[in-house]
Amino acid sequence: MVNFTQICMMDEKVQQLAKEKLNLPSFDFRIRKEANGRYFIFDPLRKKFLLLTPEEWVRVHLVHYLTNYLKYPKSLISLERGLTYNSLNKRYDILVRDRLGNPFFLIECKAPEVRLTQRTVEQVSVYNQKIQAAYLGISNGNTHICMQRDIHSGNYAQINFFPEFMD
Repeated sequence: MVNFTQICMMDEKVQQLAKEKLNLPSFDFRIRKEANGRYFIFDPLRKKFLLLTPEEWVRVHLVHYLTNYLKYPKSLISLERGLTYNSLNKRYDILVRDRLGNPFFLIECKAPEVRLTQRTVEQVSVYNQKIQAAYLGISNGNTHICMQRDIHSGNYAQINFFPEFMD
Protein backbone atom coordinates (compact mmCIF):
# COMPACT_ATOMS: atom_id res chain seq x y z
CA MET A 1 0.00 0.00 0.00
CA VAL A 2 1.14 3.57 -0.57
CA ASN A 3 2.40 5.05 2.68
CA PHE A 4 1.49 8.42 4.21
CA THR A 5 4.64 10.18 2.95
CA GLN A 6 3.93 9.08 -0.61
CA ILE A 7 0.31 10.27 -0.37
CA CYS A 8 1.43 13.69 0.92
CA MET A 9 3.65 14.11 -2.14
CA MET A 10 0.77 13.51 -4.56
CA ASP A 11 -1.53 16.22 -5.82
CA GLU A 12 -4.94 16.58 -4.19
CA LYS A 13 -6.90 14.62 -6.83
CA VAL A 14 -4.58 11.62 -6.66
CA GLN A 15 -4.45 11.83 -2.85
CA GLN A 16 -8.22 11.55 -2.72
CA LEU A 17 -8.20 8.57 -5.10
CA ALA A 18 -5.38 6.77 -3.22
CA LYS A 19 -7.24 7.20 0.08
CA GLU A 20 -10.56 6.08 -1.44
CA LYS A 21 -11.69 2.95 0.35
CA LEU A 22 -13.26 0.57 -2.12
CA ASN A 23 -15.44 -2.41 -1.32
CA LEU A 24 -12.51 -4.59 -2.40
CA PRO A 25 -9.42 -5.74 -0.51
CA SER A 26 -6.54 -3.27 -0.50
CA PHE A 27 -3.10 -4.33 -1.68
CA ASP A 28 0.41 -3.01 -2.24
CA PHE A 29 0.04 -0.94 -5.39
CA ARG A 30 2.69 1.19 -7.06
CA ILE A 31 2.06 4.75 -8.23
CA ARG A 32 4.55 7.03 -9.96
CA LYS A 33 4.49 10.63 -11.08
CA GLU A 34 5.94 11.47 -14.47
CA ALA A 35 7.63 14.71 -15.50
CA ASN A 36 4.40 15.94 -17.09
CA GLY A 37 2.75 15.83 -13.64
CA ARG A 38 0.48 12.90 -14.43
CA TYR A 39 0.24 9.86 -12.17
CA PHE A 40 0.46 6.25 -13.29
CA ILE A 41 -0.42 3.02 -11.49
CA PHE A 42 1.35 -0.26 -12.12
CA ASP A 43 -0.87 -2.95 -13.58
CA PRO A 44 0.64 -6.29 -12.53
CA LEU A 45 -1.35 -8.20 -15.14
CA ARG A 46 -0.13 -6.15 -18.11
CA LYS A 47 3.19 -5.50 -16.35
CA LYS A 48 3.25 -1.78 -17.12
CA PHE A 49 2.30 1.57 -15.68
CA LEU A 50 -1.04 2.99 -16.85
CA LEU A 51 -2.51 6.45 -16.45
CA LEU A 52 -4.16 6.59 -13.04
CA THR A 53 -7.82 7.37 -13.63
CA PRO A 54 -10.67 6.57 -11.24
CA GLU A 55 -11.77 3.75 -13.57
CA GLU A 56 -8.24 2.31 -13.71
CA TRP A 57 -8.12 2.46 -9.90
CA VAL A 58 -11.22 0.24 -9.79
CA ARG A 59 -10.00 -2.08 -12.57
CA VAL A 60 -6.61 -2.75 -10.89
CA HIS A 61 -8.31 -3.44 -7.54
CA LEU A 62 -10.90 -5.71 -9.13
CA VAL A 63 -8.28 -7.75 -11.02
CA HIS A 64 -6.31 -8.06 -7.77
CA TYR A 65 -9.45 -9.41 -6.07
CA LEU A 66 -10.20 -11.88 -8.89
CA THR A 67 -6.65 -13.25 -9.05
CA ASN A 68 -5.59 -13.21 -5.40
CA TYR A 69 -8.83 -13.95 -3.55
CA LEU A 70 -10.98 -15.84 -6.06
CA LYS A 71 -7.95 -17.54 -7.69
CA TYR A 72 -8.87 -16.67 -11.28
CA PRO A 73 -5.85 -17.57 -13.48
CA LYS A 74 -4.06 -14.41 -14.65
CA SER A 75 -3.36 -16.02 -18.02
CA LEU A 76 -7.11 -16.25 -18.75
CA ILE A 77 -7.85 -12.54 -18.13
CA SER A 78 -7.75 -9.94 -20.88
CA LEU A 79 -8.12 -6.23 -20.24
CA GLU A 80 -9.42 -3.37 -22.36
CA ARG A 81 -9.68 -5.11 -25.69
CA GLY A 82 -11.63 -3.87 -28.65
CA LEU A 83 -14.69 -5.41 -30.25
CA THR A 84 -16.98 -4.37 -33.07
CA TYR A 85 -20.71 -4.24 -32.47
CA ASN A 86 -23.06 -3.03 -35.22
CA SER A 87 -20.06 -1.46 -37.00
CA LEU A 88 -19.18 0.52 -33.85
CA ASN A 89 -15.83 0.07 -32.16
CA LYS A 90 -16.26 -0.69 -28.46
CA ARG A 91 -13.89 -1.69 -25.65
CA TYR A 92 -14.61 -4.04 -22.80
CA ASP A 93 -12.80 -3.67 -19.47
CA ILE A 94 -12.24 -7.23 -18.19
CA LEU A 95 -12.90 -10.57 -19.83
CA VAL A 96 -12.14 -13.85 -18.09
CA ARG A 97 -12.07 -16.98 -20.23
CA ASP A 98 -12.51 -20.55 -19.05
CA ARG A 99 -9.81 -23.18 -19.52
CA LEU A 100 -11.19 -24.04 -22.97
CA GLY A 101 -10.89 -20.40 -24.07
CA ASN A 102 -14.62 -19.68 -23.94
CA PRO A 103 -15.83 -16.35 -22.53
CA PHE A 104 -16.70 -16.88 -18.86
CA PHE A 105 -17.06 -13.52 -17.07
CA LEU A 106 -17.32 -10.07 -18.71
CA ILE A 107 -16.93 -7.08 -16.37
CA GLU A 108 -17.44 -3.36 -16.97
CA CYS A 109 -15.63 -1.02 -14.55
CA LYS A 110 -16.78 2.47 -13.66
CA ALA A 111 -15.24 5.20 -11.53
CA PRO A 112 -16.18 5.08 -7.81
CA GLU A 113 -18.41 8.14 -8.12
CA VAL A 114 -20.41 6.69 -11.05
CA ARG A 115 -23.77 5.33 -10.00
CA LEU A 116 -24.56 1.93 -11.47
CA THR A 117 -27.82 2.12 -13.39
CA GLN A 118 -29.88 0.16 -15.87
CA ARG A 119 -27.92 1.94 -18.61
CA THR A 120 -24.65 0.50 -17.25
CA VAL A 121 -26.19 -2.98 -17.22
CA GLU A 122 -27.34 -2.45 -20.80
CA GLN A 123 -23.83 -1.39 -21.83
CA VAL A 124 -22.22 -4.64 -20.68
CA SER A 125 -25.19 -6.63 -22.03
CA VAL A 126 -24.67 -5.12 -25.49
CA TYR A 127 -20.98 -6.09 -25.38
CA ASN A 128 -22.00 -9.58 -24.36
CA GLN A 129 -24.22 -10.02 -27.40
CA LYS A 130 -20.95 -10.30 -29.29
CA ILE A 131 -18.84 -12.03 -26.59
CA GLN A 132 -21.42 -14.48 -25.14
CA ALA A 133 -19.94 -14.82 -21.62
CA ALA A 134 -21.84 -16.93 -19.10
CA TYR A 135 -21.55 -14.21 -16.43
CA LEU A 136 -21.66 -10.41 -16.51
CA GLY A 137 -20.54 -7.90 -13.93
CA ILE A 138 -20.38 -4.17 -13.39
CA SER A 139 -18.50 -2.47 -10.59
CA ASN A 140 -17.61 1.00 -9.43
CA GLY A 141 -15.40 -0.48 -6.71
CA ASN A 142 -18.07 0.04 -4.06
CA THR A 143 -21.10 -1.60 -5.62
CA HIS A 144 -20.82 -4.80 -7.63
CA ILE A 145 -23.61 -6.25 -9.72
CA CYS A 146 -23.18 -9.75 -11.15
CA MET A 147 -25.54 -11.59 -13.46
CA GLN A 148 -25.74 -15.06 -14.92
CA ARG A 149 -27.02 -15.71 -18.45
CA ASP A 150 -29.54 -18.49 -18.92
CA ILE A 151 -28.21 -20.55 -21.82
CA HIS A 152 -31.69 -21.46 -23.04
CA SER A 153 -33.50 -18.12 -22.91
CA GLY A 154 -30.53 -15.74 -23.08
CA ASN A 155 -32.01 -13.76 -20.19
CA TYR A 156 -29.94 -12.58 -17.23
CA ALA A 157 -30.62 -13.20 -13.56
CA GLN A 158 -28.86 -11.16 -10.91
CA ILE A 159 -26.69 -13.15 -8.52
CA ASN A 160 -25.27 -11.92 -5.21
CA PHE A 161 -21.72 -13.20 -5.67
CA PHE A 162 -18.79 -13.16 -8.05
CA PRO A 163 -18.87 -16.45 -9.98
CA GLU A 164 -16.43 -19.09 -8.81
CA PHE A 165 -13.81 -20.01 -11.38
CA MET A 166 -13.98 -23.72 -12.12
CA ASP A 167 -10.80 -25.58 -12.97
